[in-house]
Amino acid sequence: MKIALTIAGSDSSGGAGIQADLKTFLANGVYCMSAITALTAQNTCGVRSVMNSTPEFLCDQLDAIFEDIEPDAIKIGMVSSAELIDVTAAKLKFRKAKNIVVDPVMIATSGARLIEEDAVKTLQEKLFPLAKIITPNLPELEKISAEKISSPNDMEHAAQKIFEQYGCAVLAKGGHGQNDANDYLFDGTGSWFYGRRIDTQNTHGTGCTLSSAIAANLAKGYDLKNSVGRAKSYLTGALSTDLNLGKGCGPLNHGFNLRDADFND
Repeated sequence: MKIALTIAGSDSSGGAGIQADLKTFLANGVYCMSAITALTAQNTCGVRSVMNSTPEFLCDQLDAIFEDIEPDAIKIGMVSSAELIDVTAAKLKFRKAKNIVVDPVMIATSGARLIEEDAVKTLQEKLFPLAKIITPNLPELEKISAEKISSPNDMEHAAQKIFEQYGCAVLAKGGHGQNDANDYLFDGTGSWFYGRRIDTQNTHGTGCTLSSAIAANLAKGYDLKNSVGRAKSYLTGALSTDLNLGKGCGPLNHGFNLRDADFND
């Protein structure tokens, strides 16, 4: 079995963050470990509070993992402070980590800010150059590229700009657009991944899920384009069952493709 590591925050409601990552890796046939960067108190209606790990504790988690089980791929999600980003980047560089997928988590679906403003520059300068691919949504793409995104051409230009600046592939996600769910990958050449928009409000954790699914497929040896395509198909399936839990923006059905098992004797 291939092995992955997620470095991200915990979501007490189970729909995003570490919890979504673990479910996604399992559903995609990959064993997953975790290093927790923060605890969040949240539900489908929003984020109530965030408590960051200390840099020392995050360092210990990463050392414990790499000294025992080396991951085939790494997904990085919510890393909310410059100090935590510094620790993460230093450890991954020292360990010569491979197949790093960075989901530049900045704002939750509910609108809550999940990264300190002064940490955004550190995220870009320290983690992006280590990444094989980053997966910004449209608001994040605008923030990173410092450009207004209002058309597919704008997505293409911004993705190429980021690739040239940091040397990592960019998957510009179109799910925040008005009429489509089309994503654009630039890794030196450009590729569009077309998808149908699922009519559901239950989209909590879509970014975490997609980036983890990409990392899972990279761990299994698929190339970048195939990893993105397979991950996008998995995300569509997880959205399509419309799990509909909670009073707000509900979670995905990460186990939609797992068969029920009878464990009785």
